Amino acid sequence: MANFAKPENALKRAEELINVGQKQDALQALHNLITSKRYRAWQKPLERIMFKYVELCVDMRKGRFAKDGLIQYRIVCQQVNVSSLEEVIKHFMHLSTEKAEQARNQAQALEEALDVDDLEADKRPEDLMLSYVSGEKGKDRSDRELVTPWFKFLWETYRTVLEILRNNSKLEALYAMTAHRAFQFCKQYKRTTEFRRLCEIIRNHLANLNKYKDQRDRPDLSAPESLQLYIDTRFEQLKIATELGLWQEAFRSVEDIHGLMSIVKKTPKASLMVVYYAKLTEIFWISGSHLYHAYAWFKLFTLQKSFNKNLSQKDLQLIASSVVLAALSVSPYDQTRGASHLELENEKELNLRMANLIGFNLESKLENREVLSRSSLLTELVAKGVLSCATQEVKDLHHLLEHEFLPLDVASNIQPLLMKISKLGGKVASASSVPEVQLSQYVTALEKLATLRLLKQVSQLYQTMKIESLSQMIPFFDFSMVEKISVDAAKHNFIAMKVDHMKGVVLFGNMGLESDKLCDHLTILAESLNKARAMIYPPAEKASKLGEVLPGLGEIVDKEHKRLLARKSIIEKRKEEQERQLLEMEREEKSKRQMLQKKTEEEEKKRLAAMFEQQRAERIRKEIEERELEEAQALLQETEKHLKKGKKKPILDGEKLTKQTLIERAMSEQLKERQEQEKRLQKVAKTMDHLERAKREEAAPLIEAAFQRRLAEEKVLHEREQQLEVELSRQCHDGDLREKNRLARMLENKMIFQERVMSHREAEFHQRRVEREERIKQIIQARKQERDIKRKKIFYVRSEEETIRKQREEEEARKLEEAERRRKEEAEHKAKMDEIAEKQRQRERELEEKERLRRESLLGRSTEGLSRPSELPAESRTTESGVAVPAAGKYVPRFRRESSGPAPPSEPDRWVRPAPSESDRWTAGSRAPPPQSDRWTSGSRAPPQDSDRLGGAGGSSSKPEPWRPSRARNPQRG
Repeated sequence: MANFAKPENALKRAEELINVGQKQDALQALHNLITSKRYRAWQKPLERIMFKYVELCVDMRKGRFAKDGLIQYRIVCQQVNVSSLEEVIKHFMHLSTEKAEQARNQAQALEEALDVDDLEADKRPEDLMLSYVSGEKGKDRSDRELVTPWFKFLWETYRTVLEILRNNSKLEALYAMTAHRAFQFCKQYKRTTEFRRLCEIIRNHLANLNKYKDQRDRPDLSAPESLQLYIDTRFEQLKIATELGLWQEAFRSVEDIHGLMSIVKKTPKASLMVVYYAKLTEIFWISGSHLYHAYAWFKLFTLQKSFNKNLSQKDLQLIASSVVLAALSVSPYDQTRGASHLELENEKELNLRMANLIGFNLESKLENREVLSRSSLLTELVAKGVLSCATQEVKDLHHLLEHEFLPLDVASNIQPLLMKISKLGGKVASASSVPEVQLSQYVTALEKLATLRLLKQVSQLYQTMKIESLSQMIPFFDFSMVEKISVDAAKHNFIAMKVDHMKGVVLFGNMGLESDKLCDHLTILAESLNKARAMIYPPAEKASKLGEVLPGLGEIVDKEHKRLLARKSIIEKRKEEQERQLLEMEREEKSKRQMLQKKTEEEEKKRLAAMFEQQRAERIRKEIEERELEEAQALLQETEKHLKKGKKKPILDGEKLTKQTLIERAMSEQLKERQEQEKRLQKVAKTMDHLERAKREEAAPLIEAAFQRRLAEEKVLHEREQQLEVELSRQCHDGDLREKNRLARMLENKMIFQERVMSHREAEFHQRRVEREERIKQIIQARKQERDIKRKKIFYVRSEEETIRKQREEEEARKLEEAERRRKEEAEHKAKMDEIAEKQRQRERELEEKERLRRESLLGRSTEGLSRPSELPAESRTTESGVAVPAAGKYVPRFRRESSGPAPPSEPDRWVRPAPSESDRWTAGSRAPPPQSDRWTSGSRAPPQDSDRLGGAGGSSSKPEPWRPSRARNPQRG
């Protein structure tokens, strides 16, 4: 990997490699530069490098290299110069599109070219053999070899650009433009599979945008510009899907638009909503959902009437007729009658979903067939005045189908109206977004509706009818079609009829034991008996019986309710278990399918890689052989050109032509030709030498004679020119003398004028010099004053700074002196305190000695009868409260302690704290007190450091004050 000091050097290196035919090395060099971390700051040469980089990627069809380079370039210039990235991507797409168009034109040219040797022959033998082997036509082969690779690369280009620009607020416009161009590519070349993939890619980008809301540079859908770009892209997707005939993808595009509207909680402009509902009408008609188709037409009519001010009366009448006919085309019976509970729930969810798409807000608790139904739609059309805007034929048709009862004449009256309606239609001129309206598409559905109405009315009037009579009454269809229609109607309980082909009649209103009519008869009979029973028995007795039944009724209802709840819970558990099992099975199948697909893909990749390497090696070998053969042929032709015709050696047909043999033959022929050429040149040079020598010998006297003749002529010419020059000089001198004499009389006036001009200029000069000196003096004086003022300011500032510095130094010295004084005072105070403490300790020792002597004397009198005098101090040791403390490690019986009697109370010592043990207070054989550090080690309590009682300036000292008795702290008490 080469490191370049500047990006321009990499560009120059790439151009040099391109000039010598090493495009792959040039591309790799530019790729290394772009992906290098060294050039992460955007600069203008990088844009030129990217232009050259994408050109190489397009020429070599390196989509992966292009994607990597564009991603790195996006990182470089996203925060600095986004317009540069836009230019590079536009150039990349332009080159890809241009290459695809060139390949397509080249394929067409190859197809249209007349490359036939024999005009009478249809095909060449090799073409026939190739067509039999491959099974392809010439155009298919040319497309596969030329067009398909470039189309694949162009499709990969669009995918790469969309992936790079996705979910970036700074590149929204370019993302939308790329999506529109990709849609046009799919439309132009009828690429349905790629269109589905493109829609899925855009759908996933929007899903990721909503999923990762904390992403950097995320587009804000609440912004009007961003929302408009996304909506325009979805509407373009919807248009292309309908033009390509991908109705399922068109419906998913409608759902995408509705989902986008739901996310932002905003409704698009009326012009876009017209396109939305226009495409919905086409989708629902193709899918056979006539009810939703009619509702979409009704919504479209409402929008056109409300927002289109240019809508003419004729166009409004045509749209209204379409709405009414679409509503009439809906099946008059309920398609979900007799369906299972699961099917009804699915139908309810579907109706709610479709109603949301159309724009009707429905509650899920309501029955959808009561909200989205044919009857409610027709009632709304009449209430909103849509029927009044339709043509007269449509009004008459609506009246015949919905309000008239003419079982024998309904078909004959409807047929001419349908013929007139089928001729109506055309393009809506004042509404370009509305599709072309053709009322003839509703004729078949209306004929089916008329047949159903006729059968319904005839079933109410007749019980039996011949098949021939019924066929004559229905001119639209033959009886087989009528029978299919009647079977579907009877299946959904719209009519009750049976066809008896044995007798050739149709039976109405008799469905046997399973008919609803017989059930109604039993119900009516039960109701009549109940009424008679109520008339026979009085109400009071009925009330009493009801009272007898009521106590057990509540228990029965509770049991039934509990049973239903239990059954419902069991059903729900079974459903959940079944769904869980289905999910597990689907998950297992999916994992197996993914593993199999992954394994298949890996094997396919390995196979393709091996095949690619084999093809590459074969291609390289063939290219080398072809290149050697071409070089040999060129060398042979070059050799034959230089050979003479008589000396040309023919090559035998059986002789094997190789490059080595041709080179050897050519070298030998060239050597012979060179030798002959040298001989001819020597001969020609010798001949030319002789000719030149003879020519010079003949020309020497002629040249000498011509020179003498020319010398005489030039001498005569020189003399003539000299005389002419002398004459002209004399004439000029005479003229100058005359001019001097003529101007001599004006010399005095000239001198006067000169003196006047010189004096005026001298006075003006002196005046300007004086003014200049005065101005210079003023400038010098002003500058001197400025310098004085500046010096004064500097002196003042410096003096102030010196004063402040001196004050600061004095303050610091004062603080140091104060600190030193405080330290001295603290040292003196500490020395005084140490002296006082020493005196206090001396006094305490004296008092303790006196106390010890006094206690010994007292203990000596109370323990005279003891045998071991050494135990006296230990047994007579008392605490501050007067209780004897035994010696450590000795046990004194209670009778011994009681027999000794209580010690006489001693006067409490105000100066001594409770004494610690004797072993801690005194050392063996020493009468001096222990050091201060040992005085407090035996007990758990240390003397308090009462720093507040010391007072003075020494309160800030960190050293602990020695402990003093209360007499020393309060001297007035002594």
